[in-house]
Amino acid sequence: MREPSDAVTDAWVRLIRAGRGAVGRIEDDLKTAGFPCLSWYDVLLHLKRRPDGRSSPREIEDAVLFEQYNLSRLLDRMEADGLVRRIPYPGDKRRQWVEITEEGRALQRRMWGIYGPAINRVIGEKLTEAEAEQLAGLLLKLLTSGNDGGCG
Repeated sequence: MREPSDAVTDAWVRLIRAGRGAVGRIEDDLKTAGFPCLSWYDVLLHLKRRPDGRSSPREIEDAVLFEQYNLSRLLDRMEADGLVRRIPYPGDKRRQWVEITEEGRALQRRMWGIYGPAINRVIGEKLTEAEAEQLAGLLLKLLTSGNDGGCG
């Protein structure tokens, strides 16, 4: 197997650094505004987009943008804050649904008021619309090119 070129290595390093930097700046904006981290928003948005506002924990884990090393603990905290509720799955005591509450919907909307402008500041103000479309296309090409399996 051949070694990656300098251009490919540079692209890799910049991709990782850019992603971490963007997420870090957006997380800082949310924290400054008194909101929880992006993973909370991610879960709330996933649930809000479901027709009935419900999803299994496994579906949540598969759908969210940010890795959840302990989704159960995150859902415990969100449930304690009244943002989601767990509902027994009919006929299977080991399974459950997670459902967004009205408080969860309201928090997701308020967080978007910070998150949306932050995305625009971090990306939209630095790229033209054509550049953003080109970048999105290139990243899609990377996303659809193979296994995204983890370390483990």
